[in-house]
Amino acid sequence: MISSNISREQYDTWFAPVGFVGYDEDGQMLTLSVPSPFIREYIEEHYLKLLRAVLQHQYGQGVRLRYEVKVDAINNLSTREEGTERSTSTSPVMRREGVNASPRALQHLDSQLKPEYTFDNFVEGESNKLPRTVGLAIAQNPHQATFNPLFIYGGSGVGKTHLVNAIGLRVKELHPELRVLYVSAHLFQVQYTDSVRHNTVNDFIAFYQSIDVLIIDDVQEFASLQKTQNTFFHIFNHLHQNGKQLILTSDRPPVALEGMEERLLTRFKWGLLAELEQPTQSLRRDILCYKIRRDGLKVSTPVIDYIAATVDKSIRDLEGVLTSLMAYSVVNNCEIDLGLAERVISRTVGISRQHATLSLEDILTRTCHYFSIDREDVLSSTRKAPVVLARQVVMYLAQQHTRLSTTKIGAFVGKRGHATVLHSCQAVSQRLQADDSFRERIEELEGLLMQ
Repeated sequence: MISSNISREQYDTWFAPVGFVGYDEDGQMLTLSVPSPFIREYIEEHYLKLLRAVLQHQYGQGVRLRYEVKVDAINNLSTREEGTERSTSTSPVMRREGVNASPRALQHLDSQLKPEYTFDNFVEGESNKLPRTVGLAIAQNPHQATFNPLFIYGGSGVGKTHLVNAIGLRVKELHPELRVLYVSAHLFQVQYTDSVRHNTVNDFIAFYQSIDVLIIDDVQEFASLQKTQNTFFHIFNHLHQNGKQLILTSDRPPVALEGMEERLLTRFKWGLLAELEQPTQSLRRDILCYKIRRDGLKVSTPVIDYIAATVDKSIRDLEGVLTSLMAYSVVNNCEIDLGLAERVISRTVGISRQHATLSLEDILTRTCHYFSIDREDVLSSTRKAPVVLARQVVMYLAQQHTRLSTTKIGAFVGKRGHATVLHSCQAVSQRLQADDSFRERIEELEGLLMQ
């Protein structure tokens, strides 16, 4: 009856692998075996009405459906799950044919976590306090639902990878029985493509659906990869519905992710969105002091203050400058003084003293003067083309020349959201590439800002 209502290809793909386990007449319970959680979810999402009609025709009204879903082909482990009528609080019972299987049988897993990225060396500051605090709470109780998923976003080098690794390591320390996995979105995509090539997609999905805490780094790389997104959607749903923790990172918030399915974006916003902002000067100084103590270096306070004030884009830049200073000092047998710091910074990250002293007020005032636009107009809601252009340039220059987050930039420029700032920066960047005259004007304005 099912095969007569769908195409041969659909039947072979989704129903041919399904097996009959048994029918309990007293309990009116039909049990089917399915080779993976993915197939079970796909059938219930797309063919539930058809399946129910067939069951009622064969067994009458009131029949219930149960699945035996294989989650570990190597150990022959499966879960027994009710159909869609089951309570959301129902916990699947792990079983092996003839033997009660302990969850520990699934624990042989390389988490891929980087052991050097811990909470102990993740220095806390104003710009990272919220995500760090939430991360610690998740590590204490990975089964909570309040912060699931945890979506951490921020620019390159602000510490996203460090933080999610620290969360994973703490979970493993406090809950060694849980399966924790860190994977980059790029590696996930490579693994998925490989599974398609080798016809092992069901095994790929079953593996990921067996994880207790799944950490996906740089999820923006899924953009425009429709098949990968569809597969991750089912993995996400399975984990979330079963109380498993998901932690995702991105270089931008969900609202600014282009090429991503709306249903995924909706799920990204189910839990907590936490921005890792560019580190404040105070935090940069604390990080420098920590690393200097750790490496046993001798660096004077004025040099530390200069580096913290000047290298303002990312923690990664700070680490690079400190490593270069140490190398120059050793090779040339000299002290790390202010002159050496200035030379190293100019060669490694190309930042000058003037660059570090720019403020939003400086950028707004000079941009308005350059474009002959009133300050109040830029901060207003007017959509006049010259004002919109000046406003976008202000936001673009603020992103390029300050350490402030897009949220703070938007709040300053007329209480606008971070999505508006991202859109403005993208619009200016695209025009810079396409319009030589415009690029020359912006370069001239930047020169005035640096004076």
